[in-house]
Amino acid sequence: MVFAVATNNQKKLKEIQRILDSFGITAKTLKELNISIEIEENGTTFEENAVIKAKTIAEICGLPTISDDSGLEVDALNGAPGVYTARFAGEQATDDENIDKLLAELADVEKEKRTARFVSAVCLYMPDGRNTVCRGTCEGWIGFERIGDGGFGYDPVFMVEETSYSQMTAEAKDAISHRGSALRQLKEKIGEFI
Repeated sequence: MVFAVATNNQKKLKEIQRILDSFGITAKTLKELNISIEIEENGTTFEENAVIKAKTIAEICGLPTISDDSGLEVDALNGAPGVYTARFAGEQATDDENIDKLLAELADVEKEKRTARFVSAVCLYMPDGRNTVCRGTCEGWIGFERIGDGGFGYDPVFMVEETSYSQMTAEAKDAISHRGSALRQLKEKIGEFI
């Protein structure tokens, strides 16, 4: 069985494929399915955006589709960047530009008030309209500088206790991460849909 994954992000795809492997399901990216589309993510929550992406792709390709919408919520910034995580410093911002803006906005905030969480909403959307959304979170805090050279996005400044996501092995990160949590929940439910 083939599922579409509403991403061309190879790192996200690898995490999702590890879950689908246990069901004998092959994940195909948008590129592999020859789908080139810019989906307007205009939801106000991670869950809404995950459904928008999965529904759009499922309707185009007629395959069960998995999408992930994830981001960072920083308490000192009233939950920002939230659904704007990827474009916090602007529409075409790089990871480094987003991190620079985040660190600048938290420059005068003490460690105890730098609490944050990564959130992931993973949606499975079937061509017949049945769907489910699983939410995973990982609590942590925002460091004062980049630490580590692994991962992507905000990983160098997202700290779990005294270790950044960037310092963790893929296996260690999967075990505690927001996306890992959401995907484990999806694994529990996926049998109901196939």
